[in-house]
Amino acid sequence: MHDFRPIGAEISGFSGPEWGRQTVAQGVSPGLTLVRGYVFGYWGGILSTMSPTIGVTHVGHDRRRVHPLSPVALMISLAPADGPSHTSSASASPRPRKVLVIGAGPGGLAAALLLARGGLEVQVLERLPRAGGRCSAIEQNGFRFDLGPTFFLYPRVLERIFKLIGRDLHAEVPMVRLDPQYRLVFGDGGQLDCTPDVGRMAEQIARLAPADAPNLTRYLAENRAKMDSFRPILERPFLGWRDLLSWDLIKLLPILRPWNSIDRELGRYFADPRIRLAFTFQSKYLGMSPFNCPSLFSILSFLEYEFGVWHPYGGCSAVSERMAQIAAELGVKFAFGEEVTEILFDGRRAVGARTNAGEYRADAVVINADFAQAMTRLVPNHLRSQWTDRKIAKKRYSCSTFMMYLGIDGRYDELPHHTISTAADYMANLEDIEGRHVLTDDTSFYVQNAGVTDPGLAPKGMSTLYVLAPVTHLHPNVDWATAAPRFRARLVKQLEKVGITGLERRIRFEKVVTPADWEGGYNVYRGATFNLAHTLSQMLHFRPRNRFEDLDGVYLVGGGTHPGSGLPVIYESARITSRLLLADFGRDVGWLGEPGAREVPEVATV
Repeated sequence: MHDFRPIGAEISGFSGPEWGRQTVAQGVSPGLTLVRGYVFGYWGGILSTMSPTIGVTHVGHDRRRVHPLSPVALMISLAPADGPSHTSSASASPRPRKVLVIGAGPGGLAAALLLARGGLEVQVLERLPRAGGRCSAIEQNGFRFDLGPTFFLYPRVLERIFKLIGRDLHAEVPMVRLDPQYRLVFGDGGQLDCTPDVGRMAEQIARLAPADAPNLTRYLAENRAKMDSFRPILERPFLGWRDLLSWDLIKLLPILRPWNSIDRELGRYFADPRIRLAFTFQSKYLGMSPFNCPSLFSILSFLEYEFGVWHPYGGCSAVSERMAQIAAELGVKFAFGEEVTEILFDGRRAVGARTNAGEYRADAVVINADFAQAMTRLVPNHLRSQWTDRKIAKKRYSCSTFMMYLGIDGRYDELPHHTISTAADYMANLEDIEGRHVLTDDTSFYVQNAGVTDPGLAPKGMSTLYVLAPVTHLHPNVDWATAAPRFRARLVKQLEKVGITGLERRIRFEKVVTPADWEGGYNVYRGATFNLAHTLSQMLHFRPRNRFEDLDGVYLVGGGTHPGSGLPVIYESARITSRLLLADFGRDVGWLGEPGAREVPEVATV
């Protein structure tokens, strides 16, 4: 019998616990704090009405009135009194440890896979009807779109995770490496079809900036060394000042040059601003300007050329869907369509969660959701010392995105799989987004024309266009209720710059998502789709920690914790967090490998 135990069970008619669910609950065990209602599950849908009540309630049933051999008596007597604390003993538990993962986004799915492989009982709660969170699919009228990420980068991280659970990523999720990786159309003239073939790429650079072309190989070589040096930092937790001030990190400062912006760093290689932009626009994967983003992220474009830009057939959402299927095969339980409305606490220790369908008890809670939104909605302010509402409000946040998902009649076969068009005045566009918080007439934008690679994403004779424009996160300067129609019309006009003409008459399906929708419909704090900004003061030790510092029994995965945003590092956050959680439970973690190890440990097929 699974015993993610229901709390406060009704005695009348009770026939034994379901998997972690109680449909009628009158209370919770003594000392459990009911935390303000929050619609979790990473993204999707509209925030439900939240109860303002925060307090402590007690079990409504008198144990003396329960027959000592009844299922209810057994349930109450065997239910764990508390969850794990990293300060407690790591002795083995007399029963399997149980973990709740709130949100089936990429980080939550990767954590579920690893924790199940580590011998824990895992229950995933997801408010959407499908897996993936922000990396899920939109399907309508035969069209299929990725909701969020469309670039699948640096597959080695997920390849490792799959190998650790006895699987082969490429056998489970067929994908193709793109060439060209994407087309860059510069607002002030010229374009590059960026290819992973270094010789051909150098030839293209030479057509725009002959003096810069010879420096491509030096850029790649030096960033290869930077990546080798920095990878152990990205793969280990930062839990305190000692981690931040370690000699391993200090000795990297001359290599990482964190005091530089990524644009200034690329100026060491490329004089032409268009060529610099070709190797710095990737800072937008973090929701940041290359003029503000720390230079250590110069490795992002290196990763594209070294390891490829990939398209999983079915989209990045197909990766999430297969991860969920494999997790279920490993024994992970999923509750889709269940909104987590409260996390249950005993003092400062998380011991369970309540959903719209019942209650779940567990020894630890892994939160896979927008960090700021989760904390301000889910955990009472008085339980948090480092990350209070006031401190969270003062943090810096990434930009947001204006999205158009278009199902169209016909195809644009002359358009590559990925196209990025930059504004003529790129710096002014960035300042409008990050400084002035206004909308720009001439905006940069991105288009995915996936049908040229994956025609199965649309009905025969049709195709999909995924259009994204970076915009300010929610700010009083922009009222999206009135601004959205005008901005949409301008963006459709802008698409003509990359050859998309006659679009309006060909649209057969359309969905628009604004920053207001990201917050109101997908639970993203201020609509900042890339989470906390990746400034030096919000990275490593200064970012919310994988073993969350303000609460016991709470662990974080996803873009709001270390290492940060973007699919590869979100997957890596799951390995970091799983190692911590399993170690706190006294479980073997050697099979997860050491941070920075070149080889993946051999793991027997599970």
